[in-house]
Amino acid sequence: MWVHQVKTPIAAMNLILQTHPGGETDHSQLSNELFKVEQYVEMVLQYLRADSPSADLVIRECSLDAIVKKAIHKYAPVFIRKKIALDYRPAACLVRTDEKWLLFVIEQLLSNALKYTESGRISVYQETESPSERSSAKRKAGEVIRTLVIEDTGRGITPEDIPRVFENGYTGCNGRAGQGSTGIGLYLCKKVMTRLAHEMVIESEPGVGTKVKLLLDMTKFIPE
Repeated sequence: MWVHQVKTPIAAMNLILQTHPGGETDHSQLSNELFKVEQYVEMVLQYLRADSPSADLVIRECSLDAIVKKAIHKYAPVFIRKKIALDYRPAACLVRTDEKWLLFVIEQLLSNALKYTESGRISVYQETESPSERSSAKRKAGEVIRTLVIEDTGRGITPEDIPRVFENGYTGCNGRAGQGSTGIGLYLCKKVMTRLAHEMVIESEPGVGTKVKLLLDMTKFIPE
């Protein structure tokens, strides 16, 4: 599926170059299409790595704030181009995770939020999970779970699609509506989160937006 998707930005770049044969190209448009190509290539590389039993996991204490800021910095040009507001509340804590793989997950979720949000805002914040909300796998004495939330005001996901969004290749109504879905982004995110012993939950309402929750093991709170 991703091979067909990567053709679109390549065709767009060719069209831009043909429209400006004298060298007066629109560099911002070219940069945007090149960014899309890089996204698709990165996704397929991570797809191959995630299937490897020897995936290079390095679990250690990481600053959640630093990871989130890296992802936001990468997509800052897209926020600006689409005129989407960003509401980011710093995640002042350390989590036990693999920095590279968690960054990949957050980048994918930001990419999805931007793809399906035409106006409004995207919010990134953390909340502390109450004991009653924890799964049985997370009920350990003294353990604190931090939930990173990525919430958008986009088109949302239909109730019938929610149970299947983590299936490999499933694009749902948004994909069928021509939104350029590859059907592997959320599948990869779920697979990575499971490998990291984290949890991932999606809540959504069509026409209102989507909220993705990443349940992470916090090792230390960093006072602001």
